[in-house]
Amino acid sequence: MDSLLREILASRVYEVVNETALDVAPRLSRRLDNHVLLKREDTQPIFSFKIRGAYNKIARLTPEERSRGVIAASAGNHAQGVAFSARRLGIRAVIVMPRTTPEIKVDAVKALGAEVVLVGDRYAEAQQHAERLASETGLVFVHPFDDPLVIAGQGTVAVELLRQAPADLSAVFVPVGGGGLIAGIASYVKALRPDIDVFGVEPFEADAMACSIEAGHRVRLDDVGIFVDGVAVQQVGAHTFPIAQATVTEVLRVSNDEVCAAIKDIFDDTRTIVEPAGALALAGLKSYVTSRGVSGRRLAAVLSGANMNFDRLRFVAERAELGEGREALLAVTIPERPGAFRAFCAALGACVVTEFNYRLSGRDQAEIFVGIATATRDDGGQLAAQLRAQGYETADLSGNEMAKLHVRHMVGGRTPHVGAERVCRFEFPERPGALMQFLDTLGGRWNISLFHYRNHGADFGRVLAAFEVPDSESGAFDAFLSGLGYHYTVEEGNEAYRRFLGPSV
Repeated sequence: MDSLLREILASRVYEVVNETALDVAPRLSRRLDNHVLLKREDTQPIFSFKIRGAYNKIARLTPEERSRGVIAASAGNHAQGVAFSARRLGIRAVIVMPRTTPEIKVDAVKALGAEVVLVGDRYAEAQQHAERLASETGLVFVHPFDDPLVIAGQGTVAVELLRQAPADLSAVFVPVGGGGLIAGIASYVKALRPDIDVFGVEPFEADAMACSIEAGHRVRLDDVGIFVDGVAVQQVGAHTFPIAQATVTEVLRVSNDEVCAAIKDIFDDTRTIVEPAGALALAGLKSYVTSRGVSGRRLAAVLSGANMNFDRLRFVAERAELGEGREALLAVTIPERPGAFRAFCAALGACVVTEFNYRLSGRDQAEIFVGIATATRDDGGQLAAQLRAQGYETADLSGNEMAKLHVRHMVGGRTPHVGAERVCRFEFPERPGALMQFLDTLGGRWNISLFHYRNHGADFGRVLAAFEVPDSESGAFDAFLSGLGYHYTVEEGNEAYRRFLGPSV
């Protein structure tokens, strides 16, 4: 720890980086009844803190190492940090990126003068290839987080933050992927101000650090969610883990919807759009305040980056209201008779309807998919209870991923013509021709009875599909799913499927 502290103070990052502002978030501060500060790493030359660690590492290479050049594996901000730093220092840079990397990111790295090699569909494949190239060619591998010099470079964020923040700063919230940023920040903060809490924040579906701290050793996740792609790592670093273990107060977990809501909050206060990982710390701060009743404290969140694909904004906007608890999605059963719609709307009272989906599917009863504007997260549950008290069978689908990703866009698909049906959600690498390749992989053994795909501007596409599978072939179908090579979730027991898409009876 002493050595790391010295490396942070001796870091050479200010040859290229900006000292970023620590801005007040006035709207959010009023709403949360706390003093909320935003550390604006999204304003760096590459719109991410990653330039700090990359430059500190590359600037410390020996003349012999510089002559060999550097190599890195990354699908995003680390790639740009390495490319930018290498160009500034006149060093050759090779960046290995997954083939699923959006073209805008590939072009950004090429524009910085780096050579780009596209390999595999996921980061792990790109990293393996980069390490193999480093071994074969002598290029120096620059790790995105698990290197003492990279950690020290990221730690300079804390040097600025403690200098800029008022003396009564209570806690700092930091996004966590592999752990380089939080290891650097927490080691410095705890050395100078042990009274300040340092909280890490991870998505529920990419919580390698939280799981590792709970287990007492590094845990490797089988799968990671890819929405918050800047922190989607399967295992935290061997260097970063013990530092975080010794210095971090707690690692909080948040949902993707909460991240989307935090992106909107940041826009409302700064008119800046950050990437999902950039809003992760603020999502954790908000969750901490609301779940623990904290008020009147001064809290800082690190906005780690703003490299957002424009076409992801549709998804963010859709989910932000749900993440803030300002919209509830309900499934309601009403009688299929004249006047039933009017009676149901009267039962809603003064509620603001944000979405209403219905299609005739039977003569006895109708299933309605309705969105309602709410003031708090509890309002949806209370409204559902009120509707049940009035005789309406009601289910709250606000937390149902299948309903939010697919069903709300395809309500009315019930049919009497399907018998035995197996329904699954799939994720597949998103690149030109990927959907056709996915369909080819599915083959034609079982008839596809339902299919929904929607591009969310992410590295991975999401599909909802159903297959007509006789009971006698269920075992063969399960084996088929296991051998596909795609991440999948079996969903025929899902409430949204049962109400809106399942076979009519």
